[in-house]
Amino acid sequence: MTTDGSAPWLIVGLGNPGPGYAANRHNVGFMVADLLAARIGGSFKRAGKAQAQVLEGRLGPMGPGSRRVVLAKPSSFMNLSGGPVSGLRDFYKVDTARIVAVHDELDLDYGALRLKLGGGDNGHNGLKSMTKAMGPDYHRVRFGIGRPPGRMQVADFVLKDFSSSERKELDYFVDRAADAVEALVIEGLERARETYDS
Repeated sequence: MTTDGSAPWLIVGLGNPGPGYAANRHNVGFMVADLLAARIGGSFKRAGKAQAQVLEGRLGPMGPGSRRVVLAKPSSFMNLSGGPVSGLRDFYKVDTARIVAVHDELDLDYGALRLKLGGGDNGHNGLKSMTKAMGPDYHRVRFGIGRPPGRMQVADFVLKDFSSSERKELDYFVDRAADAVEALVIEGLERARETYDS
Protein backbone atom coordinates (compact mmCIF):
# COMPACT_ATOMS: atom_id res chain seq x y z
CA MET A 1 0.00 0.00 0.00
CA THR A 2 1.32 3.41 -0.87
CA THR A 3 0.42 6.76 0.62
CA ASP A 4 0.94 10.40 -0.25
CA GLY A 5 2.00 13.12 2.15
CA SER A 6 -1.60 13.88 3.07
CA ALA A 7 -2.26 10.38 4.40
CA PRO A 8 -2.69 10.32 8.17
CA TRP A 9 -0.67 8.53 10.78
CA LEU A 10 -2.67 5.88 12.63
CA ILE A 11 -1.81 6.01 16.34
CA VAL A 12 -3.16 3.01 18.23
CA GLY A 13 -3.27 2.80 22.00
CA LEU A 14 -3.44 -0.84 23.04
CA GLY A 15 -5.56 -2.01 25.96
CA ASN A 16 -8.67 -3.89 27.00
CA PRO A 17 -12.13 -2.29 26.78
CA GLY A 18 -14.37 -1.59 29.74
CA PRO A 19 -14.09 0.20 33.09
CA GLY A 20 -12.80 -2.87 34.89
CA TYR A 21 -9.54 -2.73 32.91
CA ALA A 22 -9.17 1.05 32.65
CA ALA A 23 -6.42 1.53 35.26
CA ASN A 24 -4.53 -1.73 34.52
CA ARG A 25 -0.85 -1.68 33.57
CA HIS A 26 -1.89 -3.40 30.32
CA ASN A 27 -4.01 -0.34 29.44
CA VAL A 28 -1.31 2.30 29.47
CA GLY A 29 -1.64 2.56 25.68
CA PHE A 30 -5.26 3.69 26.16
CA MET A 31 -4.08 6.25 28.73
CA VAL A 32 -1.62 7.77 26.25
CA ALA A 33 -4.28 7.79 23.50
CA ASP A 34 -6.72 9.56 25.84
CA LEU A 35 -4.14 12.26 26.60
CA LEU A 36 -3.42 12.78 22.90
CA ALA A 37 -7.17 13.10 22.32
CA ALA A 38 -7.32 15.79 25.02
CA ARG A 39 -4.47 17.64 23.29
CA ILE A 40 -6.38 17.54 20.00
CA GLY A 41 -9.49 18.70 21.82
CA GLY A 42 -11.83 15.95 20.68
CA SER A 43 -13.46 12.79 21.93
CA PHE A 44 -13.41 9.23 20.67
CA LYS A 45 -16.34 7.93 18.63
CA ARG A 46 -17.25 4.49 17.34
CA ALA A 47 -15.57 3.83 13.97
CA GLY A 48 -18.33 2.59 11.70
CA LYS A 49 -17.89 -1.11 11.11
CA ALA A 50 -14.45 -1.28 12.72
CA GLN A 51 -14.19 -2.54 16.28
CA ALA A 52 -12.54 0.63 17.53
CA GLN A 53 -13.03 4.09 18.95
CA VAL A 54 -11.39 6.75 16.78
CA LEU A 55 -10.64 10.47 16.70
CA GLU A 56 -9.33 12.34 13.66
CA GLY A 57 -7.32 15.52 14.11
CA ARG A 58 -3.89 17.12 13.91
CA LEU A 59 -0.91 16.94 16.24
CA GLY A 60 1.87 19.46 16.50
CA PRO A 61 2.18 23.20 15.97
CA MET A 62 -0.39 24.99 13.85
CA GLY A 63 0.55 25.22 10.19
CA PRO A 64 2.69 23.02 7.94
CA GLY A 65 4.51 21.45 10.90
CA SER A 66 1.40 19.65 12.12
CA ARG A 67 0.51 16.10 11.12
CA ARG A 68 -2.87 14.59 10.33
CA VAL A 69 -3.53 11.68 12.66
CA VAL A 70 -6.18 9.13 13.47
CA LEU A 71 -6.12 8.10 17.13
CA ALA A 72 -7.60 4.69 17.80
CA LYS A 73 -8.46 2.44 20.72
CA PRO A 74 -9.54 -1.05 19.61
CA SER A 75 -12.84 -2.17 21.18
CA SER A 76 -11.79 -5.80 20.99
CA PHE A 77 -9.76 -7.42 23.72
CA MET A 78 -6.00 -6.98 23.57
CA ASN A 79 -5.25 -10.35 21.97
CA LEU A 80 -7.60 -9.51 19.05
CA SER A 81 -6.20 -6.03 18.28
CA GLY A 82 -4.95 -6.95 14.81
CA GLY A 83 -8.40 -7.15 13.20
CA PRO A 84 -9.56 -3.65 14.22
CA VAL A 85 -6.17 -2.07 13.44
CA SER A 86 -5.86 -3.66 9.99
CA GLY A 87 -9.45 -2.59 9.25
CA LEU A 88 -8.61 1.01 10.13
CA ARG A 89 -5.39 0.81 8.11
CA ASP A 90 -7.37 -0.23 5.03
CA PHE A 91 -10.20 2.29 5.58
CA TYR A 92 -7.84 5.26 5.98
CA LYS A 93 -5.39 3.94 3.35
CA VAL A 94 -2.45 4.15 5.75
CA ASP A 95 0.85 2.48 4.99
CA THR A 96 1.83 0.04 7.76
CA ALA A 97 4.97 2.11 8.44
CA ARG A 98 2.69 5.04 9.41
CA ILE A 99 1.07 3.04 12.21
CA VAL A 100 2.24 3.63 15.79
CA ALA A 101 1.31 1.12 18.49
CA VAL A 102 1.59 2.44 22.06
CA HIS A 103 1.85 -0.44 24.51
CA ASP A 104 3.08 -1.67 27.88
CA GLU A 105 6.50 -3.35 27.98
CA LEU A 106 7.60 -5.80 30.69
CA ASP A 107 11.29 -5.68 29.78
CA LEU A 108 11.68 -1.96 30.52
CA ASP A 109 11.80 -0.34 33.94
CA TYR A 110 8.67 1.49 35.00
CA GLY A 111 8.28 4.72 33.01
CA ALA A 112 11.15 4.05 30.59
CA LEU A 113 10.39 4.50 26.89
CA ARG A 114 11.76 2.88 23.74
CA LEU A 115 10.76 3.81 20.21
CA LYS A 116 11.31 1.42 17.33
CA LEU A 117 10.15 0.36 13.88
CA GLY A 118 9.45 -3.33 13.35
CA GLY A 119 10.73 -6.21 15.42
CA GLY A 120 9.22 -9.05 17.39
CA ASP A 121 6.27 -9.06 19.77
CA ASN A 122 8.22 -10.08 22.90
CA GLY A 123 5.22 -12.12 24.05
CA HIS A 124 2.86 -9.14 23.96
CA ASN A 125 -0.53 -10.42 22.77
CA GLY A 126 -1.63 -7.11 21.25
CA LEU A 127 1.52 -6.87 19.12
CA LYS A 128 1.28 -10.57 18.26
CA SER A 129 -2.22 -10.03 16.88
CA MET A 130 -1.21 -6.88 14.95
CA THR A 131 1.82 -8.59 13.43
CA LYS A 132 -0.25 -11.60 12.40
CA ALA A 133 -2.72 -9.27 10.65
CA MET A 134 -0.28 -6.83 9.02
CA GLY A 135 3.31 -7.95 9.38
CA PRO A 136 5.82 -6.40 11.82
CA ASP A 137 6.74 -3.19 10.00
CA TYR A 138 4.89 -0.68 12.18
CA HIS A 139 6.25 1.71 14.81
CA ARG A 140 6.07 0.96 18.52
CA VAL A 141 6.25 3.26 21.51
CA ARG A 142 7.10 0.88 24.33
CA PHE A 143 6.13 2.08 27.82
CA GLY A 144 8.00 0.28 30.59
CA ILE A 145 5.97 -1.34 33.36
CA GLY A 146 8.75 -3.49 34.81
CA ARG A 147 8.62 -7.15 35.77
CA PRO A 148 6.19 -8.75 38.25
CA PRO A 149 7.48 -9.01 41.81
CA GLY A 150 8.30 -12.37 43.35
CA ARG A 151 6.43 -15.25 41.79
CA MET A 152 3.47 -13.26 40.50
CA GLN A 153 2.35 -14.47 37.08
CA VAL A 154 2.81 -12.05 34.18
CA ALA A 155 -0.91 -12.20 33.28
CA ASP A 156 -1.88 -11.25 36.84
CA PHE A 157 0.67 -8.42 36.93
CA VAL A 158 -0.36 -6.72 33.68
CA LEU A 159 -4.07 -6.96 34.57
CA LYS A 160 -3.56 -5.23 37.93
CA ASP A 161 -3.77 -1.47 38.42
CA PHE A 162 -0.58 0.51 38.86
CA SER A 163 0.55 0.54 42.50
CA SER A 164 -0.03 3.58 44.69
CA SER A 165 3.67 4.51 44.46
CA GLU A 166 3.63 4.11 40.66
CA ARG A 167 0.50 6.26 40.37
CA LYS A 168 2.39 9.20 41.87
CA GLU A 169 4.49 9.39 38.68
CA LEU A 170 2.03 7.91 36.19
CA ASP A 171 0.67 11.21 34.86
CA TYR A 172 4.21 12.44 34.22
CA PHE A 173 5.22 9.26 32.37
CA VAL A 174 2.01 9.17 30.30
CA ASP A 175 2.59 12.82 29.35
CA ARG A 176 6.16 12.01 28.31
CA ALA A 177 4.96 9.06 26.21
CA ALA A 178 2.43 11.30 24.47
CA ASP A 179 5.24 13.77 23.76
CA ALA A 180 7.26 10.89 22.28
CA VAL A 181 4.40 9.94 19.95
CA GLU A 182 4.11 13.55 18.76
CA ALA A 183 7.86 13.74 18.18
CA LEU A 184 7.82 10.48 16.24
CA VAL A 185 5.13 11.58 13.78
CA ILE A 186 6.42 15.16 13.42
CA GLU A 187 10.22 14.82 13.58
CA GLY A 188 10.78 11.18 12.63
CA LEU A 189 11.97 8.12 14.51
CA GLU A 190 15.65 8.96 14.91
CA ARG A 191 15.08 12.47 16.25
CA ALA A 192 12.41 11.21 18.62
CA ARG A 193 14.66 8.44 19.90
CA GLU A 194 17.43 10.91 20.68
CA THR A 195 15.10 12.71 23.06
CA TYR A 196 12.84 10.00 24.48
CA ASP A 197 14.63 6.63 24.47
CA SER A 198 15.53 5.95 28.08
